[in-house]
Amino acid sequence: MNYIIFDLEWNQCPYGKARENKKLPFEIIEIGAIKLNQDLAVVDSLHLLVRPKIYRSLHYRTREVVQMREADLYNKGIPFPEAARRFLSWAGGDSVFCTWGESDLTELQRNLKFYNMLRLLPGPVQFYDVQKLYAIAYDPERERRSLEYAIDSLLIEKHREFHSAFSDAWYTTAVMQRIDDKTIRENISIDVYQNPKKKTDEIYMVYADHSMFISREFPNKEALMQDSEIRAVHCCFCGKRAHRKIQWFSAAAKRSQCLAVCAAHGQLTGEVRIRHSDSGGVYGIKTIRAAQTEEEAELQERRRVLREKRRKKRQN
Repeated sequence: MNYIIFDLEWNQCPYGKARENKKLPFEIIEIGAIKLNQDLAVVDSLHLLVRPKIYRSLHYRTREVVQMREADLYNKGIPFPEAARRFLSWAGGDSVFCTWGESDLTELQRNLKFYNMLRLLPGPVQFYDVQKLYAIAYDPERERRSLEYAIDSLLIEKHREFHSAFSDAWYTTAVMQRIDDKTIRENISIDVYQNPKKKTDEIYMVYADHSMFISREFPNKEALMQDSEIRAVHCCFCGKRAHRKIQWFSAAAKRSQCLAVCAAHGQLTGEVRIRHSDSGGVYGIKTIRAAQTEEEAELQERRRVLREKRRKKRQN
């Protein structure tokens, strides 16, 4: 198995959101990638410029950030379908993607979908979020840090400019190579741009301190929250059914919460984040983790306040 560490640069409509293509708000213009073997040693690299088709001029913010000119894209770039096929063929089927953050993999799939090529990268896609791995390994506060912050904190020499896809892929590689194997293996991420559509596609993952369930698609939030698998709470440590002490309640438009008790491991908090799919339905990402000491009181108060607001709204 190989690790494919990649970074993308993309452009957006230079004339504002009103004139953007809603199916492709961000058009990929550069792909930089490094291939590592299972020992995290570099074995190959790839750098591709992509000739723009949708947004033929660079947005002013893109000009400020990326290390290229429009002339480079038109003279050296290749059409996205060709670039995508070359990249995915080069990556190979027995590889796992690694990125700094979550957005690059999402935008790659969005661009593939725009060109009717999403079949080349079936999902949901499992990948390693190196930004998250760095936070777990090196940041006590587990915050999402910039790539340059990580490079500085690890005393890695900055011999390239940032915000070039190829350079950022190299820097991400340098961070990845300094993360221990156990942290990597235990913290794989799942990109849900291609969310589960049917029950057999649903995903259940267990990590060191929490569990995650990704549901199939439902027509609306009400149908989702009535699903028995979404409502069930299983301990993230032993897997046994936990008793719900505070029933699921809508804490926000796209978030529901609950509190449960495991006989062996104590109080647990549950959260369902509700996501909209491209097809118009919704699906849920449920996480279960150990509750902090004060969380029961906080949840009780949050539920009380929400109920009071809804009561007053009905009276008006």
